[in-house]
Amino acid sequence: MLHRREFLAAALAVGSGLGSAPAFAQSDGYPKRTIRLIVPFAAGGGVDVFARLLAEKIKEKSGVTIVVENRGGANGAIGGTVVATAEPDGYTLLFSAMTHTMAKQVMKSPPYDPLTDFTPVARVGEAPMLLVMSPKLPFTTITEVVADARKQPDKWVFATAALGAPGHLATVAFNKLAGLNLTIAPYRGTAPGLTDVAAGHVQLMIDPVLALLPMARSGHVKALAVTAAKRAALAPEIPTAAESGMPGLEQATWYGVWGPKNLPAPVVAWLNQACNAAVTDLGTSGRLADLGIEPVTGTPEAFARYIVDDVRKNSELLKSVNFEPV
Repeated sequence: MLHRREFLAAALAVGSGLGSAPAFAQSDGYPKRTIRLIVPFAAGGGVDVFARLLAEKIKEKSGVTIVVENRGGANGAIGGTVVATAEPDGYTLLFSAMTHTMAKQVMKSPPYDPLTDFTPVARVGEAPMLLVMSPKLPFTTITEVVADARKQPDKWVFATAALGAPGHLATVAFNKLAGLNLTIAPYRGTAPGLTDVAAGHVQLMIDPVLALLPMARSGHVKALAVTAAKRAALAPEIPTAAESGMPGLEQATWYGVWGPKNLPAPVVAWLNQACNAAVTDLGTSGRLADLGIEPVTGTPEAFARYIVDDVRKNSELLKSVNFEPV
């Protein structure tokens, strides 16, 4: 996560080179037409919300139209395949969370290698997650949930947006810390899983704050804790996992943009600068803070290194609980 001082420095660096739309121009004229931004999950979830915000801001700053397309299903692989098999011309991109990078760890036969079949463009943000529960249940803390789940584990099921998603990894960590093995049911994105939690068909879900908080504040689901070391500025009334009874449950999600393999360097550079400039504006205007997202800027090379380290860490978590790809 970028601290405030680091973010301001990055903002100044980006601003100096991207102060106006002409700064986006490249000698080869890219981009010359509409860019498709593929979101591999259903509309309405956290990834989708951020993707649309980023696309809108890039259009505002550069004049380039970016159309967001939702291609949910197969644990994000349907949308990922659209990008992996696209021409490496910069007109078909992927916007996803860390879910994308975990395909080989959670799927027996993934249709691609997320580390070698894509070009990292930009990591654009990260955020804490929120644990919510069906409002039909009487419990108010993680301590109470764990106590009941130990007595009757078959009555507790976690929804998750996708295997390998940030919420899935946080759920694995929850099970490990609680000494439980509660069932984890994957859905085609956040929205359908959250709907089932609200209806009481499943009992729990962990997903980014921006995706779950509206339903929690409306009373359709019950917020139990944020998975962070300190309370979220966006929802200071919600306790941390430690305060709710589970020290050590500190998991965050992050978001990024990828292109197909062999994306030309000038195209990557334009897209990276466009993403950095958009995120800088969204951060300073407070639009990201409103969603509980911390802005992140950086180079494609830094993003690639971050992915490798993150996959290693999360792979170790899955191995520690003997997770088997499905």
